[in-house]
Amino acid sequence: MASGVLIDVAVILLTSSAIWLGSGWLEGASERLATHYGLPQVVQGAVIAAVGSSMPELATVVVAGLAGSLALGVGGIVGSAIFNVLVIPALAGLLTDEPIESNRTLVYKEAQFYMLAVSVLLITFALGVIYYPVDGVALSGTITRPLALLPLGLYGLYVFIQYQDTADHRASTVPPADGNAIEPGRQWGLLAAGLVVIVVAVHFLVESVSALGETFGVPAFMLGVTIIAAATSLPDALVSVRAAREDRGVTSLANVLGSNTFDLLVAIPVGVLIVGDAAIDFAMAVPMFGVLTAATIALFTALRTDLWLSDQEAFGLLVLYGVFVGWVVLETVGVAVDLLPNA
Repeated sequence: MASGVLIDVAVILLTSSAIWLGSGWLEGASERLATHYGLPQVVQGAVIAAVGSSMPELATVVVAGLAGSLALGVGGIVGSAIFNVLVIPALAGLLTDEPIESNRTLVYKEAQFYMLAVSVLLITFALGVIYYPVDGVALSGTITRPLALLPLGLYGLYVFIQYQDTADHRASTVPPADGNAIEPGRQWGLLAAGLVVIVVAVHFLVESVSALGETFGVPAFMLGVTIIAAATSLPDALVSVRAAREDRGVTSLANVLGSNTFDLLVAIPVGVLIVGDAAIDFAMAVPMFGVLTAATIALFTALRTDLWLSDQEAFGLLVLYGVFVGWVVLETVGVAVDLLPNA
């Protein structure tokens, strides 16, 4: 048993590194293509960089769903969203010399649309419990393909809004910072290579995490919220911290919100569309969405204060994530107060 656990841990570390590498290729190519096609900064962060850095989460849901453990993928999405909202802006803020700049577009459009995404996904889960309950299991429901189309439709509206911003934007003619011309064909090839590496790495990551869950009797959803979430959030952290250090605070923060919007409205529904339907434990999901909502409100408040994210606010976000991880660990071992009934 001990040797098997060590092998699984080693695989998790190796696959996390592979995800980081593949995401670096994918994100770099996405960024250069966005620059080549003259997209505005908010759209670069909220759509191009966000979708690119969300490929690990999407691959996790697909791989976990095909393996019969969609709960692991859903847990990874929710945990990654919490990690993205609290840890990534905090790291970006603390690893830069100046406070991260925000703006009203980011706060009043991106953040509020993201809150709408959280609400719509929670409503989708509730509809599954109401209309497609799981026999003999309290507060559990089935998310069907028609229900999965609801969040996908909202993401279509999000893309339309971003398209309107792009249509109103005048493309910059400033050449690349390194003075080299961007070759679109090469960048598309690099993007595809990064995607292949991510999918292969996520496949082995899900297998190893599932094996650890069976060994120690940890629920798949909890493993997704912690281990899967941290591993798949590395690309988002890389993109946001790098953008912040390059004095592109709006892109850094927009990537976080855009990535979470994609994960909630696209990644989870795509998993359902692939497997046909998915059982959701509402009693476990709702508290996690409550934490996600509270985390988003904390970030929203910090960004709106003087439209800057200061070091003190960044540290406060890290403290909140530490409290969340501690709560999850205590719930998993059965020590904490019963905040997750029937979990």
